[in-house]
Amino acid sequence: MKKIIFTIMALLVVTMSQANDLPVYLDDTKPLEQRVEDALQRMTLDEKIAIIHAQSKFSSPGVKRLGIPDLWTDDGPHGVRPDVLWDEWEQAGQTNDSCVAFPALTCLAATWNPEMARIYGENLGEEALYRGKNVILGPGVNIYRTPLGGRNFEYMGEDPWLASRIVVPYVQGLQSKGVAACIKHYALNNDEEYRHQVNVIVSDRALQEIYLPAFKAAVREGGAWAIMGAYNLYKDQHNCHNQYLLNRILKQDWQFDGVVISDWGGAHDTEQAVKYGLDLEFGTWTDGLAFGTSNAYDNYYMAQPYKQLIQEGKMTTQELDEKVRRVLRLHFRTTMNRNRPHGFLCSESHYAAALKIAQEGIVLLKNDAPKGAQPVLPLDANKKQRILVVGENAIKMMTVGGGSSSLKVQKEILPLDGIKARFANAEVDYARGYVGDTVQSYNGVTVGRSLYEMRSKDELISEAVEKAKTADVVIVVGGLNKSDYQDAEGHDRKSYDLPYAQNELVEALVAVNPRLVFVSISGTGSVLPWINKVPAVVQGWFVGSESGEAIANVLAGDVNPSGKLPFTWYADLNQCGAHAMNAYPGVWREGQQIIDEEYKEGVYVGYRWVDKQKAKPLFPFGYGLSYTTFSLGKATADKKQITANDQISFTVSVTNTGNRAGAETVQLYVSDKKASVDRPMKELKAFQKVYLQPGESRDVTLTIGRDALSFFDEATGQWKAEPGTFEALIGTSSQNLPTKCSFELK
Repeated sequence: MKKIIFTIMALLVVTMSQANDLPVYLDDTKPLEQRVEDALQRMTLDEKIAIIHAQSKFSSPGVKRLGIPDLWTDDGPHGVRPDVLWDEWEQAGQTNDSCVAFPALTCLAATWNPEMARIYGENLGEEALYRGKNVILGPGVNIYRTPLGGRNFEYMGEDPWLASRIVVPYVQGLQSKGVAACIKHYALNNDEEYRHQVNVIVSDRALQEIYLPAFKAAVREGGAWAIMGAYNLYKDQHNCHNQYLLNRILKQDWQFDGVVISDWGGAHDTEQAVKYGLDLEFGTWTDGLAFGTSNAYDNYYMAQPYKQLIQEGKMTTQELDEKVRRVLRLHFRTTMNRNRPHGFLCSESHYAAALKIAQEGIVLLKNDAPKGAQPVLPLDANKKQRILVVGENAIKMMTVGGGSSSLKVQKEILPLDGIKARFANAEVDYARGYVGDTVQSYNGVTVGRSLYEMRSKDELISEAVEKAKTADVVIVVGGLNKSDYQDAEGHDRKSYDLPYAQNELVEALVAVNPRLVFVSISGTGSVLPWINKVPAVVQGWFVGSESGEAIANVLAGDVNPSGKLPFTWYADLNQCGAHAMNAYPGVWREGQQIIDEEYKEGVYVGYRWVDKQKAKPLFPFGYGLSYTTFSLGKATADKKQITANDQISFTVSVTNTGNRAGAETVQLYVSDKKASVDRPMKELKAFQKVYLQPGESRDVTLTIGRDALSFFDEATGQWKAEPGTFEALIGTSSQNLPTKCSFELK
């Protein structure tokens, strides 16, 4: 007995001794790099190979022997995607994987408010924590190059500066909860239709000035812990293993210390993946393109094929160790972070955040007064009136569908229900008006209200017209949806027109009732041939769980709209540089499954092209109305000359000249009056949103430095600011800049 007791005591002493002498990698008081190196030295070859590729659809293994948990990723960026089966895309059938759907990122960008982005990231991070997710696959910051792009709704608009200012606080907010942001899709993923085959040909200037700044800001300022390679090619190399984008720019120039994750099935070759910057491979089956095998994950390019090359002496472990370091760094920031807060799921605060962001991003595009009356909006919610709501989008769930951003929400308030609830004193009627998509489910998630409809187009329009004749106001809820060839992953739009005969419907309705409001549910613009006949137009976006309440609150005037367009709303496709130059969708290589898509428009994307052509878009970049009015005073500068290391500040007084509290966004664009290269007429370089009570005035100061004056010099491969005269143009949209200041760069 004494011998047994002695043995037990000895074991306890040893255990306590070991507990006081933990491996460095388990001691979170030690410097991060020291922990990484300690863990790396303890790992076997098999463990190193395992940690750099997936073991299921959304997870990669940790190191069980060392107590490092598995890493769990999940799609975002608008909410945490429902769980799927281990090896299938089918729903796992869980009952605790619902979420709050936050507004799509076009809506977030339309707030022009970095504070909203921080709130967005924090709330999404809490939902991810509760669901046990370590990496959220988002946000997306690819530039809106053409309005036909299928994933435009997931991105932050056409301007690199606006996207940069919105993505940084989003990343910081998300990662403050111990959940990694995975910025996507790096880079040049600007259309969907042939995303696996497109080889982008773009100038270094356009790459650096237009398509990379938001990614750079996410990495250098936001401190993003992960980035996702895109499906397409650049310089004939797939972007998930690309020497130029990943090794040279991301890891060397930007000093990115995080993990490059492949888009699912984006890896194509073991040696290229190893040498050209991929760190963590995910996919669908073995390569994401071919049918799977029974040991699919072991057959990934960076699994057994990589191990075999090492064992055969054809590769060293130098590249492997560098990849493992990066993945371990991600683990210590997420799965091994003992200071992560607790998460929450579908909390009241999350719904409140989603509502706040949605309401601030909705854009009032037009609000005229028909025949000399008062403007149609806002509608009086206390008035007894007859309101007719028309359109499939009023009853269609928009959180379901669209590709990887499809969600399983706890609730989604539909526009019709939101309008009925807010206008309780009114008689609210509904007419379908058009049929767009009657699919009842997507990826195992049902759409709720039945969309089944057998009536013809003419019957639907006729019903709506008859009801409109006796209505006090008609609200058409139309736009696009998340079906294929609309706002959806995998395909681009086939046309810039509104689908499903909506134009015919609107023309018929406004002919019998001039008090018509068109609410566009979409992530992009469309041709609106009836724009001069319809007095009120609202861009309602895809705004998530609180959609109906947000839209109704704006229509009723409970919320004074303050959103601004994050892209140029073209009157037609010829106003877009990519289409005017016949530079989309590219040309198939003879005898190859590759499309060469040359970005012939160069840096002239969005408003930059419109300015160059002196065109008049339907609605300009940065545009948005309010239920109140604002005036700007004359801008002043704090100096007349600056040197390369100086900053210069511009101050302008903003006054709310109306009778409602509201917000205006002051925008500063810089114009280089004489340059050695062809430069856009002006470029956005600063902005600030200001909230004012009726009659209140406030000074807004915007500060810029040398970066705002620079262009990318292709001859030297460096950013360059040339001495000379510049102008700061200040106003409230890219085509409303009433005050300016000239200054010199010495």
